[in-house]
Amino acid sequence: MNRLDTALTRGRAAARARMTDTVRLYAQGPDVFDRTTGTTVPGPQTTLYTGCGRVKPLAQASGQDVQAADREVRLLDYQVSLPWDAPLPGGTRVLPGMALEVTASRDARMTGLVLYVTGANFSDQATAWRINAEDRA
Repeated sequence: MNRLDTALTRGRAAARARMTDTVRLYAQGPDVFDRTTGTTVPGPQTTLYTGCGRVKPLAQASGQDVQAADREVRLLDYQVSLPWDAPLPGGTRVLPGMALEVTASRDARMTGLVLYVTGANFSDQATAWRINAEDRA
């Protein structure tokens, strides 16, 4: 093992130790209109990852007000760190629009928070897999 590999192994262990939240990454299928009830039913969810993670708001994010349907929403930016070697089903890529749900956190106010993926960063020399997401509350 060379110096770089040693440093990455230590860095990845340190990053993982800071991942005290539990998150679920999933893809939401398209909504389906139910003619019997006259309502729209959310499509099926496909879970891609469940496990430890670190969810943190981006300090420089001031939030952006946007119009969504008939209401105004505020977009707040977050960075979600997953283990560098987090397993995904074969051939799956994380795409904008997928969702991350905080299922457990030391900060109880974060439990249940749903974030929407805006981008993912890949690198063979990273200590964690970082995903950019936004809260559309």
